[in-house]
Amino acid sequence: MTGARQSATARILGIDPGLRITGFGIIESDGTSSSYVHSGSIRNTGSEAGMAQRLGLIFSQLTQIITRYQPDEVAVEEVFVSRNISSALKLGHARGAIISAAVQLQVPVSEYSARTVKQAVVGNGAASKQQVQHMVLRLLGLRGELQADEADALAVSLCHAHSSRLAGSFHASLSGIHA
Repeated sequence: MTGARQSATARILGIDPGLRITGFGIIESDGTSSSYVHSGSIRNTGSEAGMAQRLGLIFSQLTQIITRYQPDEVAVEEVFVSRNISSALKLGHARGAIISAAVQLQVPVSEYSARTVKQAVVGNGAASKQQVQHMVLRLLGLRGELQADEADALAVSLCHAHSSRLAGSFHASLSGIHA
């Protein structure tokens, strides 16, 4: 999708899905080193908005982000099912809107569990949010603080860059070949 970047780097859009706040983080990576491009969140805070309106907002804003930043790949955190099945179902709806936006724009999508993301970024699948944020800042050479949803989304991007490199599919995925 992008011609300005070197062919050995990929622009990865990581997403921390949520119905109220969806975090996104964009990095460029060659599989070994990564650099920060942009991050933010899609906020769906209007309590009067119904499910359809919330999903529509996520879909439309993510479509705009993908169109503007032209990622080569999208990585999304999977749903964690705990005791609250209702919350997991709502999160699943948000993920559906996210994945649909990427697929509509023909951007490949990968999914990672929260445990896998934490393991890739911190080295501990049970790491705290603070540990994840600290490592994201270090790995990307950033100063200050990030919102939790942005840090989580950037962690998903970093996990994808690391996982793709380890799987040997990084350069294949850049050429449009997916294993």
